[in-house]
Amino acid sequence: MGVAVRDTVAVTAPPERKHWIDAFGATLRYLRRNPSMIVGLTLLTVLLLFVIIGNLMVDTDKARALSVRPLQEPSARYPFGTDKQGRDMLSVMVAGTPLTLRIGLIAGVLGVGFGAALAFIAAYYRGWVDTLIRGVVDIGLTVPGLMLLIVIAMSLKSSLSVDQMAFVIASLAWLNPARIIRAQVLTIRERTYVQVARLSGLSGPKIIVLELLPNLLPYLVAALVTAVSAAILASIGLEVLGLGPLDSPTLGMTLYWVNYSAALINGWWWWWLPPIVVIAVLFLGLFFVSIGLDEFANPRLRRQA
Repeated sequence: MGVAVRDTVAVTAPPERKHWIDAFGATLRYLRRNPSMIVGLTLLTVLLLFVIIGNLMVDTDKARALSVRPLQEPSARYPFGTDKQGRDMLSVMVAGTPLTLRIGLIAGVLGVGFGAALAFIAAYYRGWVDTLIRGVVDIGLTVPGLMLLIVIAMSLKSSLSVDQMAFVIASLAWLNPARIIRAQVLTIRERTYVQVARLSGLSGPKIIVLELLPNLLPYLVAALVTAVSAAILASIGLEVLGLGPLDSPTLGMTLYWVNYSAALINGWWWWWLPPIVVIAVLFLGLFFVSIGLDEFANPRLRRQA
């Protein structure tokens, strides 16, 4: 009997460990039936490893102008070649990719955060607050976003830094999340558990934080991925027009110098091919992750393993 008891104790996992095992198993089952998420995470992981390993093996100081011989074709010394300004393209990609991601992440987080805050306030309190916020959002969405961003960037009358570029894009990045999240809040504010919380005496802010926000957290994650993609696309658009950080080797500014120096016409393919490939991998990764999050964000699409 004593041996049997010891065996039972030995194979029984602690509650905390069992919880993590169950969560890990659920995650594996979710990924197994969601190939889009696997593809997206794989592409983003490859890009992340490229940046991490590149920073360990490549001298990023060569991303500055006049650091190497200009217009060198790809070789053992310069795997990605060099551009007309005398920059090693491999160093430019290693140094510029995280800068572009930084713009997208800052603008996306600020946009979704501010837009979600306004959406929760408007949809929960309704009345004149909802009318005002909804009116501002509807008017803002009718104006072409890129045109307005161009006006804002040009009004600063100086070369933007990476962080300034992120804040410029974030100034409009909240409009679409505010409209979409507001619609989601309107659908759950009348749920029974929200009514019970209201009748129990909880204040509006506590109901928003404790009841509404946790139930919309999966949707906010999906909205954040979409916002980051849109912010990166907007930053590249501004930078190609020459309105970005001229001294920073971002992907968009690399394409600006490609266009400025007529690299396509002159046949300098190694100058424009690396940034296009990196941008394609980045957007495909975010796109597939966004598709994979549809099941996570939409309860109607959730399936049992």
